[in-house]
Amino acid sequence: MHGVPIDGPARHRSTTNVAFWEEQALRLDWAEPDAGARSGKPWHTAHRRVAADLDAGTGPDITWFEGGKLNVAYNCADRHVAAGRGDKVALHFEGEPGDRRAITYAELQREVSKAANALLALGITKGDRVVIYLPVIPETVIITLAVARIGAIHSLVFGGFSAEALKFRVEDTRAKLLVTTDGQFRRGVAVPVKDNADAAVAGENAVEHVLVVNRTTPADQLATVPMTEGRDVWWHDAVGQASDVHEPEAFDAETPLFIMYTSGTTGKPKGLVHTSGGYLTQASWSFEHLFSNPDPALRDQDVHWCTADLAWVTAHTYEIYGPLSNGVTQVIFEGTPNTPHPGRHFEIIERYGVTQYYTAPTLVRSLMGWFPDGVPDSYDLSSIRMLGTVGEAVNPEAWRWLRQNVGAGTAPVVDTWWQSETGATILSPAPTDTEFKPGCAARPLPGVSTRIVDDAGNTVPPGVQGFIVVDTPGPAIARTVWGNPQRYFDSYWRKYAAQGWFLAGDGAKYDDDGDIWILGRVDDTLNVSGHLLSTIEIESALVSHPDVVEAGVCPVADPKTGHAIVAFVVLKGGVSTGSTTEELRNHVAKEIGPIAKPRDVVVVPDVPKTRSGKIMRRLLTQLFEGTTLGDTTSLQNEPAIAGIQEALDGYTAPLIGQKQSTLNGQK
Repeated sequence: MHGVPIDGPARHRSTTNVAFWEEQALRLDWAEPDAGARSGKPWHTAHRRVAADLDAGTGPDITWFEGGKLNVAYNCADRHVAAGRGDKVALHFEGEPGDRRAITYAELQREVSKAANALLALGITKGDRVVIYLPVIPETVIITLAVARIGAIHSLVFGGFSAEALKFRVEDTRAKLLVTTDGQFRRGVAVPVKDNADAAVAGENAVEHVLVVNRTTPADQLATVPMTEGRDVWWHDAVGQASDVHEPEAFDAETPLFIMYTSGTTGKPKGLVHTSGGYLTQASWSFEHLFSNPDPALRDQDVHWCTADLAWVTAHTYEIYGPLSNGVTQVIFEGTPNTPHPGRHFEIIERYGVTQYYTAPTLVRSLMGWFPDGVPDSYDLSSIRMLGTVGEAVNPEAWRWLRQNVGAGTAPVVDTWWQSETGATILSPAPTDTEFKPGCAARPLPGVSTRIVDDAGNTVPPGVQGFIVVDTPGPAIARTVWGNPQRYFDSYWRKYAAQGWFLAGDGAKYDDDGDIWILGRVDDTLNVSGHLLSTIEIESALVSHPDVVEAGVCPVADPKTGHAIVAFVVLKGGVSTGSTTEELRNHVAKEIGPIAKPRDVVVVPDVPKTRSGKIMRRLLTQLFEGTTLGDTTSLQNEPAIAGIQEALDGYTAPLIGQKQSTLNGQK
């Protein structure tokens, strides 16, 4: 395999997006070009796109770097060892109990090779699916790269998901192997995991083996872990005893790399298929563009920390493939941010000298609640060079708090907007910008472009909400929905098939400078007396009040206005609920206008969120209206539901004088 140095060609020389992405692809190591390659490049066709077929309801058919071959895992480990950087730390791991491991690139290469050989011994070959149900531990990264190394397809599942959620993914992928653990540490307790795994593979499926990592069980008590003879295998036996020599094979650029499940408001989760060459090209370049030190001579000092769970697409791109393909040192942390105390993240930043901290707005809002007077001076956060947010639009108040308290008031903040479907960042301020607009996603990155349009596809004027579409996707765009190309077409391409635009499903608006503000899912837009309002704008107004830590806003049916606005708020400790709710209604009216004033304000201990930090607003609507809850498999904080139900059971709506109860459905 060959390539150009990581600090290679100037990044923005290209005049077209195809030429631009060809340039970025050459940052990777590819197999030697065959005789049909154009101009000596590793591929013969850089990009091909067959338009969606409206009659058939399929497509579009998108390919990048056809004829090119590469090995994704080689690009994330072996090539750094070959370049003499094998002694550099790839992963600083910190477990929730405080255990720590440092893994160099040379060690990562050996461990991935051992895991690849173990997979082959278990009968896994190119194209087979492997479901990975593990916490944030080094073995998760190792097995992910090992699956990629042999050309199989991985699908990571959040370790906190239920057996039912895992079962669906195992059955939908027709996985031959499930990789799991005996347990995981969560809030100071060893929580069993293997029981869920066993329940998920019970019944009819394609699973032949279950590979089990020992995380929580003492070595002399392994017999207490339920293991099915002939099916279940311990990691320390299968991987621990395997050879650490494995010669990687180069696979076609369009070889599927992983299946990422994303939940919708209706129906089963969608399994988005991402392919090898295009995905790694955009993941690697966008990481370098957004997070690497602008001075290449200083990049070896970078220590990156993306706080996402490894099963989330953000972690795939900016915690596994992006950083490792760039040879970066990074931190991975198993636990919750407030275990054993709320300053755990600050301890980790100080201990490892973290320079880039990439996290979700929901965590920032939690930190605001835990540290209302700012971060104590006892924590040294001076290593922080830049900050980033991801998951949903960040409230301006949270943005300011993060920059002031974690970034010393000077660190750039890249407020990134992208999706599981796009595979990598689409919108973000440039990290070198001298001026930032708190909460603004700014402009498209090089190589991609977007529009904000109305229902008919016309560009909307500044200040008017529309649909954001990606009219020029990058090579990381998902190619299909696993086993359901019709759903891929219907979900993302049908609405603007004539124009060939990808429908992101988010609402957005331009400001007078042409910068883009994301307003949340189109499903989260409220229509109040004919006025379209954004839930995120109302939430931002609520969070700007000094007594509010977090807010979730949802629409409920109203016979007069169509939608009424209901706000669920988490107050700072010690704040009484007495006059606060009316004060918050008036605060929103002052910040946005009387039309945006919530009809109801309900004080709750927490709001329901997905693992990626998105507020599940449809659950708020269902809870308030007392209707059946929809899909909750992606919920990360299930106790929030009971807390909201309890709050609603004792809630009296101040304007309509009716008690709202979700326990018995009465109004």
